[in-house]
Amino acid sequence: MGSLSKDAREEVIQAWYMDDSDEDQRLPHHREPKEFISLDKLAELGVLSWRLDADKYETDEELKKIREERGYSYMDFCEVSPEKLPNYEEKIKSFFEEHLHTDEEIRYCVAGSGYFDVRDHNDTWIRIWVKKGAMIVLPAGIYHRFTLDSDNYIKAMRLFVGDPLWTPFNRPHDHLPARKGYLETFGQKETAGQAVDAAA
Repeated sequence: MGSLSKDAREEVIQAWYMDDSDEDQRLPHHREPKEFISLDKLAELGVLSWRLDADKYETDEELKKIREERGYSYMDFCEVSPEKLPNYEEKIKSFFEEHLHTDEEIRYCVAGSGYFDVRDHNDTWIRIWVKKGAMIVLPAGIYHRFTLDSDNYIKAMRLFVGDPLWTPFNRPHDHLPARKGYLETFGQKETAGQAVDAAA
C-alpha cells in the first residue's frame, strides 16, 4: 500500500476529544483510548488552520497573502506566561472561562504552545494543541476557551479585521447574532436547544 502524504499542519496543530477530568487544565486531557480529530473535522466546525514559518513572520509572503485575502488589517502580539503577563492568574482563569466572540479569533503561534478548546456539534470538548508555526481562526460565535500547556509559555500574533476588539461573552450567550449565525452556518441547529438547556 502507498502511504498518503502527511498534512504539514499536523506537525504544529493536533486535536483530540478531551476527557472529563478536573485535573490541571494545562495537562493534555486525552481520553483513553486517545481519540484524535482531523483538521478536516475542525474545518467542519469552522476552525481554519495553516502552518507558517514562524521564524520569518515579519517577511512571510504566505502570511501577507492570508492577511490580505481575509482583511486582517491590525496585528499585535500577546505573550502569556507567569513572567510576561500582568495579572497572570486572573487572566489565565478568564481565558479558560467558556466564551464566544462576535468576531473571529485569529491566533498565530510564533513561539511556545498552548491549547484552544472548542465544542463540537454534540457540545463535547475538543482540545486543539497549537505549537510554533500554527495559525488558527476560530469563527465568530463558537464557544471556546484557552489555556497554556505545561510549558507555561506562548507568544501569539493576534490578528483583527479593523480595530482590535476582544470582548468575551461567557456562556450562555446563545441570543447573540454571532452565535445564531455560527449555528446556521455550521449546522449545529440540532444542538442549539441542548446547549441552552445545559447552560440554564
